[in-house]
Amino acid sequence: MSNSCSSHGCSCCHEEHEEESLPRKGIKTFIIAFLLWGLGLLVAWQKPLANMQLGPFLVGPFLPLIPFLGSYFFAGLPVLRNAFLNLKRGHALDENFLMSIATIGAFAIGEWEEAAGVMIFYMIGELIQEAAVNRSRSSINALLALKPDKARIQDGEGWAEVSPADVAPGTLVLVRPGERFPLDGVVEDGAGSIDASMLTGEARPVAREAGEEVRSGTLSVDGVFRIRTTRTADDSSAARIIKLVESAKEAKAKPERFITAFARWYTPIVVGFAVLLSVVPPLVIPGARFSEWFYRALILLVISCPCALVVSVPLGYFAGIGGMSRRGIMVKGAVHLDMLNRTQNVAFDKTGTLTRGKFSVIALEPAPGTDEEDLLAAAIWAEQESNHPIAEAIRVHGKSVAGGEPRPLVSAEGSAGSFEKTASRREIAGQGLEIEAGTEVFLAGNRRLLESRGVLSSQTASSVDEDINTAVYLARSGKYMGRILIGDTLKLGAVEAIRELKQMGIRNTVMFTGDNRGAAMETASKLGITSVEAGLLPEDKLFQVEKLTKTGTTVFVGDGINDAPVLARSHVGIAMGSGADAAVEAADIIVMTDDPRRVPEAIERARRTHRIILQNVVFALGAKGMFITLAVMGEANMWLALIADVGVALIAILNSARALR
Repeated sequence: MSNSCSSHGCSCCHEEHEEESLPRKGIKTFIIAFLLWGLGLLVAWQKPLANMQLGPFLVGPFLPLIPFLGSYFFAGLPVLRNAFLNLKRGHALDENFLMSIATIGAFAIGEWEEAAGVMIFYMIGELIQEAAVNRSRSSINALLALKPDKARIQDGEGWAEVSPADVAPGTLVLVRPGERFPLDGVVEDGAGSIDASMLTGEARPVAREAGEEVRSGTLSVDGVFRIRTTRTADDSSAARIIKLVESAKEAKAKPERFITAFARWYTPIVVGFAVLLSVVPPLVIPGARFSEWFYRALILLVISCPCALVVSVPLGYFAGIGGMSRRGIMVKGAVHLDMLNRTQNVAFDKTGTLTRGKFSVIALEPAPGTDEEDLLAAAIWAEQESNHPIAEAIRVHGKSVAGGEPRPLVSAEGSAGSFEKTASRREIAGQGLEIEAGTEVFLAGNRRLLESRGVLSSQTASSVDEDINTAVYLARSGKYMGRILIGDTLKLGAVEAIRELKQMGIRNTVMFTGDNRGAAMETASKLGITSVEAGLLPEDKLFQVEKLTKTGTTVFVGDGINDAPVLARSHVGIAMGSGADAAVEAADIIVMTDDPRRVPEAIERARRTHRIILQNVVFALGAKGMFITLAVMGEANMWLALIADVGVALIAILNSARALR
């Protein structure tokens, strides 16, 4: 939790100091303290004992003091010890110090029963508080179990168990049913179902077979898998999630920073007011008794503990982040959750975020003098070294049309396969490829590329109309060969995601794409997107998101390597979990699935967390103000003060835990 909590003595947050946590003392200590307190009450209620004398001394009235003191020290020794340790560290005005001074003062004025009883019930409150805090932490701590401590690698003809940290990429690893995958990899042999719920929040097992990727931390339900590792243990999915969990504690939201600063001046002011309350009225009010006003001041000290705020606000963010992690939404810190709550614009990169990125060839449109086979052969040859999804779609189509291997490209001299030795490829950002092969120059890319080289001019443009689909245009030695139309499909849940954002009041949804405007508008109309920015180069996306950030809090959702600068520049960057490493590193929030519906879900959960934290702040300040007023008026006793401290804190903590659901 936050350091601020521990510095102010709220035991639920004692992580930085080596203090003895009250709840960990166990139920036995509580039982002993409670029995001694009960014994003290029985002795105090026995009137005959009140007149007991020991020689010339009247000791009867002091007999209850013995069990009350025993009860007090059993329940309160950790509090007294922590107060002393914090005093040495310069953290005097914490809850331990306030409770110690208040209860010792109560003993000094003869309120033994209340002093011991308040400490006992304070201990009960601490037990319940820690239980609530631990429940909130459990969802985060469960993620730490994702990282297996052993991997079974091939060793000769058998298998040997080693630490995942010692396994290099490219190693063959065996995973049996009921075991977690220790590293990321690709299935080489085996098939079955895997449970990825701890990573993605999806409860339904998914099937995996040879050739498919698996992530570390996922569980083999019923299959025996042999996987070829693709990453080291430190760079695995499970390791990255654990790093995200650890970093989430560091990035504090504005309300957290405010509460930390508030507690620093609030508590000293209240303590100073308590001193004045005990001293000034007896001096200026005729007939006022010092003991009465001193008792009121002690009550004020107990009430003034800011634990309800100092614990519940960070816990609210912690629970919110934990609840989102259960759904496969990893937040890198509370500051991003706070910013997400204020979302006004949501911009999506189209490919891989709203669409599947699984392209297919829709049509071949050769120019006059070129047949479809020549056009396809040129496209396959030009894109042979590219790993872009469009290039893969062209290659797959070529194989399906040819029933195996497509026809090779024929040179101007009529020979096949002679280009590879002399070809020199140059990628032109945002446009395509220029390839020099011997005396010939090939162009493969978008319409702008061919226009910039004078292949398509205003005179020829009318015969090559724009299409609503993405197109790859090809030219050979200055002659237009034709184009290949490529189509993409919407992701499952993309339409619902945009609709949910609108229902939530998000005023502006934007789609960024490098596609031509016709194709972009067709996709946007299917999705219900508010506005479209088409034909964008990578640097154009950065410019567009900077424009959006000036109009309001902007969230950008992407997954590609080119999206990393845009993710970093937006107010909140959300990367889809299957995206490029650079995108995941630059993002503030990572969605572990490819489901775009997790974006509105993340925003709604951020809003809900904010509402819960606001409820806690209003409730805690209102309750404290009311009880302080009662204390000053003399209408509160030590028991009511305990309710004002422990009770209010407990209610706020339990309310914070709702963010987990």
